[in-house]
Amino acid sequence: MKKYLLLFSLMAIVSLAFGGNHNSLHAEKDSIIVEFGKSGKVVLIVDNKEDFERLKSMNINQIVKELDLQLNEETGELTVVEIKNKSGNKEVVRVREDGPETEVSVGRYKVIVDESGGNTKIKVETGPKKRKDPPFRTYFNLDLGINTYLDGSGNFPSSSDPFATKGWGSWNVGLNWMASQRLAKGFYWDFGLGVQWYNFKFENRDFQAVRGNDEIDFLQRNDVNGIKSKISASYLTAQTLLKIDFGKMNDNGKRGVRLAAGPYVGYRLGGGSKFVYRELDGGGRRKAKQNTGVYLNNFRYGVRGEVGVGRFNFFSTYDMNTLFQDGRGPELHPITFGVIF
Repeated sequence: MKKYLLLFSLMAIVSLAFGGNHNSLHAEKDSIIVEFGKSGKVVLIVDNKEDFERLKSMNINQIVKELDLQLNEETGELTVVEIKNKSGNKEVVRVREDGPETEVSVGRYKVIVDESGGNTKIKVETGPKKRKDPPFRTYFNLDLGINTYLDGSGNFPSSSDPFATKGWGSWNVGLNWMASQRLAKGFYWDFGLGVQWYNFKFENRDFQAVRGNDEIDFLQRNDVNGIKSKISASYLTAQTLLKIDFGKMNDNGKRGVRLAAGPYVGYRLGGGSKFVYRELDGGGRRKAKQNTGVYLNNFRYGVRGEVGVGRFNFFSTYDMNTLFQDGRGPELHPITFGVIF
């Protein structure tokens, strides 16, 4: 009985996997039609007349035996047949027997025949669709991070420095158009173009960045109550990354670690300083803006690194050149930490 169910289940699951319809089956050539139940039908078509005559003399048990199933002793699976579709992908039909239970699967479709009870039970399961990994794709992403900088000695500025940054408010925002070329399984070359906005919010809000005669000055404002002070800049940036995806390499999808690193270059689009304050005798908030961009470097270049775990992606950038032009301001190398959306 189980062999009959196995054969019928096999024909049904192949039909499901490849969009077949039993009602559309017809004998274009010499064929044998096996009918079962009220509407079940299996059509066997052959091209060779000698094979047709031999097939007519076989019973269902012989047909199953002729499949010459090979048992995998470790997994208990039988590979019935390997099917290659038009796109070149292979679908392997497998059978696994575990006592009274027999499981037939092809692709994401599975039929389970259970004869453990008084009645035979048949269950059909459909697994999730596997996402294809295209050789080339384009996409957009958003960088959201926090800026600070390192001085010439590789240290973060101390709180006593007028240009020391405050983490909350020193935002880095980037909009990027990216393209990804698959080099090998799990290896990619990503490249793209985007716009980044740098914001460096000062921890000492009483200092205002102003444009001096030859360099940027950090002026302490004792005549007002400082509320917020910052320097900002925007850059058109091109970047390229070499990426390794251990999840794709091991056929685990996004359940693996992803690492990427590469250089970037940028051209400055704008820049300036902003100081928000109140008068000592009270009153509303006031803003003072200055074009301090003339002292910022017009070009930036550095190294970007990315780490991905599951659905989360993190990035960090380090500018190898200084934020300000040589001799026009303190020697500071911007560094950013953030998340990719």
